[in-house]
Amino acid sequence: MMKFSSLRTKISLIFGIAVVLLAMLFALMISAQQEKHSLYNEAHERAIAHYLSLYYLKYGKIDTAYLKSQNISIITSPEEQVQIKHYFQSQGKYHNYATDTYRLKRIIIINNDHFKLMLENKNTPPFPWEALLFFGGVLAILGGLYWWIMQGLKPLTILKEKITNFSKGDLNITCKTEKKDEIAEVANEFDNAVRMIRELISSRQLFLRAMMHELKTPIAKGRIIAEMTTNPKQQEKMRNIFEKMGMLIDEFATIEKITSKHFTLRIKPYSTSNLIEAGIDLLMIDNPKDYIDTTIEEESLWSVDFELFVLVIKNLLLNGIIHGHTKKVSICAKSNFIEISNPAEPLKEPIENYYQPFHQSKNGLGLGLYIVKNIIDIHTLKLEYRHYEGVNFFTILKPPEEYQKS
Repeated sequence: MMKFSSLRTKISLIFGIAVVLLAMLFALMISAQQEKHSLYNEAHERAIAHYLSLYYLKYGKIDTAYLKSQNISIITSPEEQVQIKHYFQSQGKYHNYATDTYRLKRIIIINNDHFKLMLENKNTPPFPWEALLFFGGVLAILGGLYWWIMQGLKPLTILKEKITNFSKGDLNITCKTEKKDEIAEVANEFDNAVRMIRELISSRQLFLRAMMHELKTPIAKGRIIAEMTTNPKQQEKMRNIFEKMGMLIDEFATIEKITSKHFTLRIKPYSTSNLIEAGIDLLMIDNPKDYIDTTIEEESLWSVDFELFVLVIKNLLLNGIIHGHTKKVSICAKSNFIEISNPAEPLKEPIENYYQPFHQSKNGLGLGLYIVKNIIDIHTLKLEYRHYEGVNFFTILKPPEEYQKS
């Protein structure tokens, strides 16, 4: 389907209309020229008939030399004369003087009291060279202008491709050009913006990686000190603090990974049970059966990045344990979905608010669902939330085509 909002389409439409109008003008010029020739030809034929009558009255014969000079021949074939006579009679035109076209021939009939003649006028309309030259010249100019404008729009196509690559995470594009038109100005400004964004992203990545690297050492030392503390309560408290800090660093690392767009998903098919088991293992809790009730009603395969998808299950399970009434979570799996539920109060805000980073949370930085939603979107899966009879449900759904394959 043609996109009428496209600039190229609009320009093509304008030039197309111009060509159609030019063709109509050419047709009108040809028609006017033919009409003019027709009027002249009729007047000329009457003048010839009048001259032949006067000449015959004066000399008693037909001036064949004059007819030859006027490019008019006498029809002498009796058979052809009969056919022409019948045609003119059928048209109601067989009079003392009549003209018409018969079998692509211009016929003149002179039928008076002195003589009867059937003549063929061999004069044809002149070829419209002037109109043709005018039409061809204007058409060539329009074609040249169209080509010139379309060539000028080529940088837009290149710029669009580079913007598309940039949106897919390619930060190494360059749009700089030495041209001076408006498109070049846009390309150069976009190139400046890309350069600034590239520098900002590099600075952010460098800052995050340096921060995470520097924090790992004091956290490791803190854990050692915590193990050396003789007070069990203080030891447990310090251990929890440093474990929480380690988890936060891991979350920052994951966020940096999924938002930088500089990684490749390692998509492979994994069974539901393996994914759920790995997600539970990632929680690193003792006696997970005391907290998690697992039901796999239908085993199926999920085409996912194992490391990232397991993190989704782990975060959803952890949220259910932390924020639930009973600290217990149920996970149910069928062929097209994995559903995690826990008794809890309904969310106080729309679920979209919890997908934002650093959403207000009593037990963390509010990054769990942000990470979950980003990973789900990267895999083109769907995450749904609902609250029913005092239970929160988070459901991961396969796309319909993926469900059909499984």
